[in-house]
Amino acid sequence: MPSTLTEEDRITRNSPPRNIRKTDLANGLTVLTETMPHVRSVSMGVWVGSGSRDEAAPVNGISHFVEHMVFKGTTSRSAQQIAREVDTIGGNLDAFTSKETICFNIKVLDENVAPALDVLSDLVLHPTFHPDELAREQGVILEEIKMDEDNPDYLVHEIFIQNFWKDDSLGRPILGTKKTVAAFDQRTVLNFYAETFTPRNMVFSAAGNLDHDDFVAQVEQQFSSLQASSGEPSAQRVPEASPHITLKRKKSLEQVQLCLGVPAPPVSSPDRYGVYLLNTILGGGMSSRLFQTIREDQGLAYSIYSEMNPFRDTGSLCVYAGTSVDKTEKLLRLTLEELSRLKVERVSEAELKRAKDQLKSNIVIGLESSGSRMSNLARQQMYFGRFFGIDEIVDEIDAVAPEQIYRLAGELFRPEQMALTLLGNLGTMSITREHLAC
Repeated sequence: MPSTLTEEDRITRNSPPRNIRKTDLANGLTVLTETMPHVRSVSMGVWVGSGSRDEAAPVNGISHFVEHMVFKGTTSRSAQQIAREVDTIGGNLDAFTSKETICFNIKVLDENVAPALDVLSDLVLHPTFHPDELAREQGVILEEIKMDEDNPDYLVHEIFIQNFWKDDSLGRPILGTKKTVAAFDQRTVLNFYAETFTPRNMVFSAAGNLDHDDFVAQVEQQFSSLQASSGEPSAQRVPEASPHITLKRKKSLEQVQLCLGVPAPPVSSPDRYGVYLLNTILGGGMSSRLFQTIREDQGLAYSIYSEMNPFRDTGSLCVYAGTSVDKTEKLLRLTLEELSRLKVERVSEAELKRAKDQLKSNIVIGLESSGSRMSNLARQQMYFGRFFGIDEIVDEIDAVAPEQIYRLAGELFRPEQMALTLLGNLGTMSITREHLAC
């Protein structure tokens, strides 16, 4: 009997097992590695298990501020020395802050692991937070806030999020506000750093052409001085989404920016692959329903897509589009019709298979580099406490049936829990809850 496996199935099924190892140091720091002997690079990252949603309101933005400040000098290196040393070894040093994590990472040739690890560890362990540098960086971040406020794509999402997770830290901006950032001083920064950068709140992950035991020994030499933290993190309540309708008028914009969203399952939900597939079908690519209907058939928008934003205890699924003011109401109506169609008609096996192949391909391709595998290791440890092989993930995706997509669409796309933000030169436009019926 001939095989029914597609080329995509063959690619994923033939993926070699991942060589992943984990060691917990005496002070509580978790060190993860994935050995990839076929590459010549090594990517490593220090991940802190808290982000902007873990900040108190008066210090909103301090995670992102500290992420910037560690690059401004340590007890043994100036900012210029850090830059020169990284360039000398041809490294790519970077950092980012999200709602739930802060990450400092570097990618180098395998022959430069030791100097790269030394620089990265120095950044994380020995920042000086000099008052003069603090003042300068406050100016930089205040300009970054202004820059983002001038970007309508960013601004509509920020307005949506702040109202969707209203009165909860999850809704606060990662960058902070002009008021909070301007108030940071050295004592505030040092207190936050001491409370947050603790071994049990950190993961050190690495992937590439390296040896686990040698790497752990180098990390232990650098991080053994970091004192173990006492006590457990305080429990947080699960935030409740607010089904708001927000019309923000800004006459200077040529387009209306639209963001329509609903609450969605958290990152570790048993339904996560079903929701990812639902999102793929709805607005996850050029063959998605929204792209084909709104852009290809109707010509209403250049950019339209849907996206998942899963967190440790909740999530959201949002549709974004930009269009002319005179096309906004039609675009919204057609979008809602697509949501309704997913609730009343089961997707075909052919459409679901296309979505599965797209999702599996994205996952496999996304794990081709040492940097992506380093990130994948850390995220799986922080959210699941275990590691998933490619075959296991593929099996989970393949197990999703049309009935699960149908059920999830009915649970998610309820008019009473929908939230909408419109940003632009709206004139006298008015949107009510009745407009969101689907």
